[in-house]
Amino acid sequence: MARLADYFLVVGYDLDKRVEGEGQGRILQRFPEKDWEDSPFPQGIELFCQPSGWQLVPERQPASFFVAVLTDINSERHYCACFTFWEGLDNSQLKKAEASEVDEVDEVPAVVQSAQVFAPKSLVLVSHLDYTEVFRNCLGLIYTVHVDSLPVPLETVIGNLLTCVIPIAGGSQRTITLGAGDRQVIQTPIDDSLPVSGSSVAQLFRQLGIINVLYLFCAALTEHKILFLSSSYQRLTDACRGLLAIMFPLKYSFTYVPILPGKLLEVLSTPTPFIIGVNSFFRSETQELLDVIIADLDGGTVTIPECVHISLLPEPLLQQTQTVLSMVLDPELEVADHAFPSVSTQPSALKIQDKEIRGVFLWLFARLFQGYRWCLHIIRIHPEPVIRFHKAAFLGQRALTEDDFLMKVLDGMAFAGFVSERGPPYRATDLFDDLVANHVERIRQEETCPHKVMNHVKELAEQLFKNENPYPAVAMHKVQRPSENGQNTAQNERPFPGLDDVAVQLFIDHAAAKLKTAPPVVKSELKGMVPSGPPLGDIVDRNGNVMANSARRLEVVRNCITYIFENKMLEAKKLMPAVLRALKGRAARICLTQELNQHVLQNRAVLDDQQFDYIVRMMNCTLQDCSHIDEHGIAAALLPLVTAYCRKLGAGITQFAYSCVQEHMVWTTMQFWEAMFYSDVQSHIRALYLETEDGEQQNHSEQQDGSVSGREISALDLASEQNRLWPTLSKEMQAERVQKEESTVFSQAIHYANRMSYLLLPLDTSKNRLLRSSGLGDVESVSNSYVTNSIAGSMAESYDTESGFEDAESSDVANSVVRFINRFVDKVCNESGVTNEHLKALHTMIPDIVQMHIETLDAVHRESKRLPPIQKPKLLRPTLLPGEELVMDAMRVHLIPDGREEATGLMGGPPLLPAEGAIFLTNYRLIFKGTPSDPLVGEQVVTRSFPIASLTKEKRISVTLPMDQFVQEGLQLRSCTFQLMKIAFDEEVASDLAEVFRKHMHKLRYPQHVQGTFAFTVGQCGKMVVEHKTKDKNQSLKTLSKNLVKSAKRTIGRQYVTRKKYSPPTWENRSSFQSELDEDEISVSEEVDQSSLTLSSTIRSSDRQTMSNVVERACCRDYQRLGLGTLSNSLTRSKNEPFRISTVNRMYTVCRSYPGLLIVPQSIPDTTIQRICRCYRQNRFPVVCWRNSRTKAVLLRSAGLHAKGVVGFFKSPNAPTSVPSQADSTSLEQEKYLQAIISSMPSYSESSGRNTLSGFTSTHMSTSDSSDKLRQPKIGALMKQVMGTKDDVPGTFSRGGKWGSIRGSGRLSAYNPDVGTRLAGKESPQPNGGPSEALFLRQQKAYLYIIGDKAQLKGGKQDSFQQWEVVPIEVCDVRQVKNSFKKLMKACVPSSPTSDPNMSFQRCLEESEWMALLHRVLQVSVLVVELLDTGSSVMVSLEDGWDVTTQVVSLVQLLSDPYYRTFDGFRLLVEKEWLSFGHRFSHRGAQTLGSQSSGFTPVFLQFLDCVHQIHLQFPMEFEFSQYYLKFLAYHYVSNRFRTFLLDSDYERIELGVLYEEKGERKSPQVCKSVWDYIDRLNKKTPIFYNYMFSPEDEEVLRPYTFISNLKVWDFYMEETLSEGPSYDWELRGRQERVAEETPEKPDTSGPKSQRHIVWPCYDSLSKVVPDAITKLLQDLQSLEAELGQTSEKWKDTWDKIKTTQRTETKLESKPSFSSSLLMSSNLSHQRRSQGVYLQESGVGSSINLALECEASATSTPVAGRPSTSTLYSQFQSTESENRSFEGILFKKGALLKPWKPRWFVLDKTKHQLRYYESRQDKECKGVIELAEVESVIPGTPTMGAPKNIEEKAFFDLKTTKRVYNFCAQDSMNAQLWMDSVQNCLSDA
Repeated sequence: MARLADYFLVVGYDLDKRVEGEGQGRILQRFPEKDWEDSPFPQGIELFCQPSGWQLVPERQPASFFVAVLTDINSERHYCACFTFWEGLDNSQLKKAEASEVDEVDEVPAVVQSAQVFAPKSLVLVSHLDYTEVFRNCLGLIYTVHVDSLPVPLETVIGNLLTCVIPIAGGSQRTITLGAGDRQVIQTPIDDSLPVSGSSVAQLFRQLGIINVLYLFCAALTEHKILFLSSSYQRLTDACRGLLAIMFPLKYSFTYVPILPGKLLEVLSTPTPFIIGVNSFFRSETQELLDVIIADLDGGTVTIPECVHISLLPEPLLQQTQTVLSMVLDPELEVADHAFPSVSTQPSALKIQDKEIRGVFLWLFARLFQGYRWCLHIIRIHPEPVIRFHKAAFLGQRALTEDDFLMKVLDGMAFAGFVSERGPPYRATDLFDDLVANHVERIRQEETCPHKVMNHVKELAEQLFKNENPYPAVAMHKVQRPSENGQNTAQNERPFPGLDDVAVQLFIDHAAAKLKTAPPVVKSELKGMVPSGPPLGDIVDRNGNVMANSARRLEVVRNCITYIFENKMLEAKKLMPAVLRALKGRAARICLTQELNQHVLQNRAVLDDQQFDYIVRMMNCTLQDCSHIDEHGIAAALLPLVTAYCRKLGAGITQFAYSCVQEHMVWTTMQFWEAMFYSDVQSHIRALYLETEDGEQQNHSEQQDGSVSGREISALDLASEQNRLWPTLSKEMQAERVQKEESTVFSQAIHYANRMSYLLLPLDTSKNRLLRSSGLGDVESVSNSYVTNSIAGSMAESYDTESGFEDAESSDVANSVVRFINRFVDKVCNESGVTNEHLKALHTMIPDIVQMHIETLDAVHRESKRLPPIQKPKLLRPTLLPGEELVMDAMRVHLIPDGREEATGLMGGPPLLPAEGAIFLTNYRLIFKGTPSDPLVGEQVVTRSFPIASLTKEKRISVTLPMDQFVQEGLQLRSCTFQLMKIAFDEEVASDLAEVFRKHMHKLRYPQHVQGTFAFTVGQCGKMVVEHKTKDKNQSLKTLSKNLVKSAKRTIGRQYVTRKKYSPPTWENRSSFQSELDEDEISVSEEVDQSSLTLSSTIRSSDRQTMSNVVERACCRDYQRLGLGTLSNSLTRSKNEPFRISTVNRMYTVCRSYPGLLIVPQSIPDTTIQRICRCYRQNRFPVVCWRNSRTKAVLLRSAGLHAKGVVGFFKSPNAPTSVPSQADSTSLEQEKYLQAIISSMPSYSESSGRNTLSGFTSTHMSTSDSSDKLRQPKIGALMKQVMGTKDDVPGTFSRGGKWGSIRGSGRLSAYNPDVGTRLAGKESPQPNGGPSEALFLRQQKAYLYIIGDKAQLKGGKQDSFQQWEVVPIEVCDVRQVKNSFKKLMKACVPSSPTSDPNMSFQRCLEESEWMALLHRVLQVSVLVVELLDTGSSVMVSLEDGWDVTTQVVSLVQLLSDPYYRTFDGFRLLVEKEWLSFGHRFSHRGAQTLGSQSSGFTPVFLQFLDCVHQIHLQFPMEFEFSQYYLKFLAYHYVSNRFRTFLLDSDYERIELGVLYEEKGERKSPQVCKSVWDYIDRLNKKTPIFYNYMFSPEDEEVLRPYTFISNLKVWDFYMEETLSEGPSYDWELRGRQERVAEETPEKPDTSGPKSQRHIVWPCYDSLSKVVPDAITKLLQDLQSLEAELGQTSEKWKDTWDKIKTTQRTETKLESKPSFSSSLLMSSNLSHQRRSQGVYLQESGVGSSINLALECEASATSTPVAGRPSTSTLYSQFQSTESENRSFEGILFKKGALLKPWKPRWFVLDKTKHQLRYYESRQDKECKGVIELAEVESVIPGTPTMGAPKNIEEKAFFDLKTTKRVYNFCAQDSMNAQLWMDSVQNCLSDA
């Protein structure tokens, strides 16, 4: 029973204590005046009566009521119900009050002068119980009695109120009356452990919404600060009550103040968590709280500050909870979309809804805590149960170790309370206990089905509602309210009277006396055993999270252990890697501990060295994945084993396994040791009580033990049973049991002190692991760090010093271990109630234990040092290039597999990686060389290397090797030669060494200047690379002078700068390059400025020599070849040539990045050029770079226009401008320039005015008219593709993307609508696909097309009279290429394997958009080729003229001119277009420190890839092989040669690189130019040569550019692990030589197999399996060598064979047109051209072109064309066959058929004889398989044979099936046929 009210008070306004309008309240009267013993009077109530402060108001306010909650010092809550009304004060009272405040006399006039002011007065009721409505009624009644002057004394009412007693719980119903004619019914809840919430929870959800409340709920559980704001006090109280109600079964244990008075606002800055409510009136003061979550109930918002992170419920719980809550709160949502929504979907009444929400949260907690009882450790049963929760095991079994929310909840105070309250096994149970024990199964089955969950929730809600309202039909309440009249007349009412204390006190005393005489109420407590529910293990396994480990893996682990104990070490060694891999899984680790357990006999297992080594390795591997909290109990299971397994080291010295497994976090974690200790104590205590039970019960428990989870059941069950019996035992029995338990705990503590010293004291006691393992922090923190200076309890210190051991060298280790153990012992002994004497004894023991252990360890350490170390593979030295030197000594590393699967054995074959070896850093490359870790391939050598200059990304990684248990630091190095090295440094490599390695690598990768690169430093002493000590002291001066030079170079005539460099000394001769450069630069800055220089002074003697050098450059040779200017008139003018070689740029003054000599129109003087160049970016004005020898159309290149020049460029010349401005005049000159180019074209000069296409074609085209008409629409289609129109050509690549097809608006292009009509021929084509004749005559064609950048040409208007046209296209910008390349590298060489389907190779390749970029470049190039081929000139004017422009221009020349497809031509092309025209190789390749930030952009690689794509489609057109392209792709980034360094000829001259190559070769083995190197190599070996090379005359190539026709270049994918990249040829040769020398000796073995295994990623395929011709040439060479002949150059041999083959062909080809297999050339031309045109015209689809796209040009995407990729598909003529011999023969038909002439074809390749109706026939009429032919013999004429033919012309062919009779034209022919067939037969 409990009092309804403890105290009743009247609180009024304190007139005496007013301070400047801030009033105070004071307690006028309080009953009873004496404090109750069981509940002292709470202080400070007057503050809570008016939380916003006591104030006087001019108008009366309505009475108000709210309940505040105060918490006293014993954390008991007092509910203070405040009923406030307002009483008038007349002025006299105020004046009186003020007069007494003498200080404020002068303020009298400031008082409100109204007739009356009102002061608040509160009636307050303080209670332990929370009955808001009852309190409201009682206080209201008292007020009513007072106001309406009812005939009842107030004292009686208050006396009755204070003496009213009601039961606390049990579901009873009490009717109370206060004696004023009132009646109330109070219902008590059935179970007082469940909170009572009324409808406050539902209100809270209504005010804030589901998500917000869930945030608050999670915040409260994870101990954040929460503040509610509202303008209503009652709502604040309700919201706080609601929040606590949904937290059940957890109880909130921090500050809880639902209504905080304004005066106490500073409480909000407390550091502890809280739930507090504050009136919105104080909102502004809450703004600066940084870590408080503010919930505004009135506005429905929850504000979470940025610095606060709330961990939310784990998924899928969160989602499911939200779903169910929304079904409760808003049931209409589900049927909102139904056509016929049911009528009954109204939400429940508020009271019910409230319980439903609470049901949801109960369900939620049951899921969160399911199985918690299985993780309780009971460590004492008597006198009180002591229970601990094993958090790690709980999280581990739930597989939620990573979950933030649950971790925080389990660590929180609320959960600690939960464990101590609900842990005991024998107590009263409630709804939650039942739910979490008996409904787990149901919850799990229903969790995914919201409707079933909803039903369950409704059942729970029903129970909750019943708990609060046990009696449904409540008797009527009857409480008077004040009458209207009473409230109105209240103005003249009397104030609330003082009450008679004596009268009230009498009531109270009377009631107390009555209680004393009444019999005591016995509350029957229903205690019982708490059910545990199903064990956790089952729950998780059924979810399948854990059972990922297959039985096979466990089998492997078991077998390996068996092998070890049976001493089959070799078998064990083979299984070891698999075991270590398997041990990543939990099941395998548990299996390991169980297996090892079985081999322990009497607590010992003695092993030999090798066994010990393996077992320790497995233990380490098992422990390595254990987190520090050991959630799966693996470390716990291993703990007894590490003290059991041992090996004998020598006389009486044994080394135990624990000394080798100490490196793990687990052992230094206090929580781990506590959990271990408690679980051991629990099992011992259980054993203790099992013995005391009688025999039958013992058997019973043993049976239980046999069941899966016997132990825990029995421990808690036993405890529950013992607790039940406890009161019945005698005092002696009780004492004996307590004593037994205590000594059990004590003995365990000693045992653990020993165990901990084993695992914490390192083998080498000079190393302190505890101090080393972590930064020293707080013991309890999870980061397992230990305070070493603060001692747990000062006694530890004193014992420590008494112990007498003061060993100098080991004292620090000993001390820190002793402290750690002491702290552990203190904690567990205090928790488990060990007596103080025992604790002291322990503290005395610990130092001795530690010291003894240290002594035994010293001996073990000494002995273990004598064991021979485990052998590591010896490091292999790599072969180096001449001039390549090691910068650092070899560092032992492991090469870790990356995302490429070939080498890891996943795709078959043994795993080559991981490999163990060393990393070598040379001044040129980074090389790994080593052997695979897998013992099955241990004898192979693995090499992986890349040039240091190609390093694009380096990042640190931490690597866990499967073989070792330690995590090592490693590096991941990515190179743009498509190589990736993931290396982990061996433990023998010090970490500072690794750092030095990184620094050196960076220095080499980004040298200060291009002279630091390998190409320049090679051949000098390598010291320059490493030392770097000779740097200038004052860097700042150097940069200053650099900047000076830069500005000087801008202002001074360039010749001054370069003067010193024209005949520069070589680097070797310079004393110190750097200083000379510096002095040079500074001297430059003092030179004259430009104004004083005239043009005449520019050429001087030193330059003339330069000029002659320039003339010898490649470009000039090419210009001569093209007839664009000859040497004779290179420096003079000759009028008849349309173009001249201009020397305007010889000093690089006009354009720094152009070559010295340029081709410009004859008519343009140099002065004009100097003006024009300003309109173009980087001054790169249009120059001619190639001319079509047939149509004389020219190809020009330039940069894009400057933005300001664009509009001027298109202004019509007759625009009305009064004075021509600067811009205008230049634009006129520009037009003049373009006009000059146009007029240089013969087609223009010869035709009158504007030309029509047909006239042009007939006059100037070498091909016939018709063929060109067929070709014409091709351009139109191309144009459409390039500029993208709505009617896109089928098959073009037009995914939008960054730059799919370049689409204009609907018209062909937004800028110039008639380009479209002119080029695309939009009229309807004829049925066969060719456009109509008339259309051609109407189409006009421009003389000059300008390929410009769309973005730049905005706003230009085209003049109809101009003879040029602009084709706007979108170009890829450099950033796109850079990003695309990064993604391409990641796709081709992924850094880690992934199973994500979105990360598959094809997907990544597509996302990189690399193929789309190639498509783009090729598409534009093909368009330009077409335009040039039809006789229009083209000017490519894109970006800065040195990236895309260069790509397009070079590809156009390659496609149009066969010369560039030879070795010399390609070299010339690259030298001319890429090197001379200033592609910025150094900048784009990020070769120096300066360009590091710009990153690597492979523009040249993109070009090479395009060439590779063309090469695939036209394999017979290129003299060089694919390998040649790969070689260039590799070496253009390798910096081995100087060819691709620097950004322009100007820079090369400045450094003296350009002309040094001639005549002054210092060391012949060091090649400075890649071309020389290729030439030399080409002489030695045919590696660069393409045997299929048989070019056409003047063949123009038109490759397919659709993405479907492009292939990924194998350069990006291939790898040769046996020798590294094959592009440094010297290394290849050397390795072969080494290999040849070795096998001489041990050749005694049996017969050698001829078979050789070829591994795709290991062997170099071209070397191991060379193609036939290479193989024959090699054999020839080796034979010549054997015979002692001087071997011929391979090229000569090849050429000889070729010529003999040609002559044979000529001999054979008289009667037919046969062609040899390889050398055929005439046919292929016909084949290609025919194919192209036929298909253009739509006829070709009927021809079966059995060719793959790769094989030749004829393949177009014809729909449904069958593609056969057979061996000989690459060499085939039109009829898709190969003709070795052919001609007409008469053949005798079958029986009774006449002789007919047929066209016969003998096909060697397909090995058959075919015959056709006639020579033109495409359909084969019959086939004779030569395989079936038995003989060919001369025949005799038979009946019906053709007349007048000699007898010898007949011959018979006998097959297995029949005899064929043939007749040739004459005897000679017959002989030829017979020989040919005979040859075929013998060849076969």
